[in-house]
Amino acid sequence: MFRVGDDIDQSWPPGTVRLEDLEKSGKRGEIILQPRPSRDPNDPLNWPKWRKHLNFGLVSFYSVMVFALIDAATPTWSPMHRQLGFSYDILNDSYAIGCGTLAIGAFMLIPFALKFGRRPIYIVSSALQFVISVWSAKLQTVADLMLINAFSCLLGALAEVIVQMTVADIYFVHQRGLMNSFYVWSSNIGGSLAPLAAGYITVSQGWRWVWWWITIFFGLCFLAFVFFYEETKYSQNTLDGAPPVGLQTSTVEMTFKKDDEESKTTKSRAKAEESPVESTVSIDPTIPRKTYWQRLAFWSSSPGSWRYFARHSYQPFIILFTIPAVFFMSLVYGAMLAASTVMVTTLSSWMAKDPYNFNSAQIGLMSLPPWIGTTLGALICGPLSDWLILFLAKRKNGIYEPEMRLWVIVAFIPFVPAGLFMFGIGLNNGAPWPLLAVGYAICSFGTMPARSIALTYITDAYTEIVADALVGLTFTRNLLSTIFVFVASPWIANVGMKNVYITIGILETAVLFGTFVFIFYGKKFRVKTTRRYRYYAERQFESRRV
Repeated sequence: MFRVGDDIDQSWPPGTVRLEDLEKSGKRGEIILQPRPSRDPNDPLNWPKWRKHLNFGLVSFYSVMVFALIDAATPTWSPMHRQLGFSYDILNDSYAIGCGTLAIGAFMLIPFALKFGRRPIYIVSSALQFVISVWSAKLQTVADLMLINAFSCLLGALAEVIVQMTVADIYFVHQRGLMNSFYVWSSNIGGSLAPLAAGYITVSQGWRWVWWWITIFFGLCFLAFVFFYEETKYSQNTLDGAPPVGLQTSTVEMTFKKDDEESKTTKSRAKAEESPVESTVSIDPTIPRKTYWQRLAFWSSSPGSWRYFARHSYQPFIILFTIPAVFFMSLVYGAMLAASTVMVTTLSSWMAKDPYNFNSAQIGLMSLPPWIGTTLGALICGPLSDWLILFLAKRKNGIYEPEMRLWVIVAFIPFVPAGLFMFGIGLNNGAPWPLLAVGYAICSFGTMPARSIALTYITDAYTEIVADALVGLTFTRNLLSTIFVFVASPWIANVGMKNVYITIGILETAVLFGTFVFIFYGKKFRVKTTRRYRYYAERQFESRRV
């Protein structure tokens, strides 16, 4: 842990910003744009709303397709079991292998998005997932099954980080809650509605057509990114003629011992926050706007050696285990997803047996309740989160703290264990399927806000290192899912379905109650990790100063 001396202004740690100018506009206040956009019309923060929403709509479609490719398989398990002889243990193991490669994929691939930009990564990954979808449609052996899951999830790990990078690139702090809720909701379309559609396709056209349809949509996704997606990575130092942040020799080689320099940086930031801030952007008319074809350049490479590139493969581990907020939000996000993973895998195998005897279409229909729960959670959580931070910031003279969003998680805590208990105990006792469906929906209603707020908190509090932080989150999320999927079958066999779900419900509740620690002490943690945060911010290729 790094010592915190008197030279660090504890009122303005990373993430704390002035969000409203109450003096300028009275009680209502005027929203101050954070991060502060440049005067460049090509800065993504200065784009008109339609361009921002078009880009975000494309990446949302991308996340739908990525999670569809990963999660559409479960309704096809029964016919694959009959036609190809794959046991349910093999099918469960293939799912777990996918969770494992999801955990490491971001470490391998996100450095490319930092170095070369978001656009080439979206395009290349869409093309590769198109190929994997064709391979899935022609699957024949256990080796095919395992490799397909490994490679599709390796690439799928991108969606869990690069979409958040895009949100941080183009949206302001007071807009991110809604956008992250929309991202979680759109990813849930792929995770929930894709299995629903897959069930009907399996019954009407055969299980291989599930993957042919995904192939078609990935082809459309690829074309959409080629012709419409614009690069959102932006270097704000371009106008000043200075080298990109973090690549000057003096800062690249800096150490934690440079307390004097850090002190000056921190104090200057604090003064900047306390001084009046313009809430509108003045665009410099002398800067030429990029043409359509310039905006569609294949990549936007950042200067820096491959040594700088390689460190983004290990920095996320360091950040994950040395910045408490990143670790805890990763644990929250991972725990919520792990619970959903256990539910989907157990229903896929158990509800195909007595007393339910569900076919593929009926198992696919069981993906509808979590989608309904997630949709309702998103409709409430996103707008509520953004409204709440403005309301609470107004009570602090316009000052925003990322911890303000965490109260939304608290409001939804009871729904998580309630849904898990209803689903798990009901499945154990052979309860009517509508009861299981309601429990599944309630659990998803409760986990959705926790997932969305966890992402938004990291993005707001650690904007300049958001990619590395979210790679660590993705690792934690998928490590937990892998563990839970691997141990689920023997665990249930040893202690029974009822006890497994009661235990999971208690663990989930304990994790969520940890939110109170960060509501009351989160700012202190941010103060104590200020130097570490600034150090890793300087080591980014081109981070936007906030």
